[in-house]
Amino acid sequence: MKFRTVFDIIGPVMIGPSSSHTAGAVRIGKVARTLFAETPQSAGIYFYGSFAKTYRGHGTDVAVIGGLLDYETNDERIRDAFFHAKQAQLDVRIHKEDTLTAHPNTVRIRLHSDEKQLELVGISIGGGKIEIIELNGFALRLSGNHPAILVVHQDRYGAIAAVSNVLAKHAVNIGHMEVSRKEKGEEALMVMEVDQNVDAPLLQELQTLPHILHVSKIHE
Repeated sequence: MKFRTVFDIIGPVMIGPSSSHTAGAVRIGKVARTLFAETPQSAGIYFYGSFAKTYRGHGTDVAVIGGLLDYETNDERIRDAFFHAKQAQLDVRIHKEDTLTAHPNTVRIRLHSDEKQLELVGISIGGGKIEIIELNGFALRLSGNHPAILVVHQDRYGAIAAVSNVLAKHAVNIGHMEVSRKEKGEEALMVMEVDQNVDAPLLQELQTLPHILHVSKIHE
């Protein structure tokens, strides 16, 4: 992969020891927490590849939990994340998986509460950078490096154009956009990385459009 600056190689300010196994893991957990929009009641964390082999020594387990608790990569509380999860009444289960994955630093996170659930797959690609490659069964590619809008919608003619028109009206530029669907005519997921943070009125307007089921955001 290409790095833009020396800081991309060094990685972010963080609790060590590893930018890919620790800082990246925090960021994956934090994205899951942001999309869930609250502290979950339970979390299943499934490690694959290198994560499965080294997660204890590199603190990948406490890093993901810290992200789920909405901590930043340099938060000292990450070291005691199991304790803080218990204090937050978050039941955490860690699983080591033998299944081969396309990337060695892969984690699947399953979050649950009484009324909702979320499943996310993320990979840590080095220097604290991540990609989210699956969300609730939808394939996607989300870097987490830019603000993003996620729209779950019915796979219908005009849905994508209607969302794009609302963003244009609010002068929000789309830097990267992907659409994924499970089956033709069923639910689909629209992911747009944008150039600036978005506010609540824009999201509320998107939610009122025809065929839109759910709108959420991730800020940088």
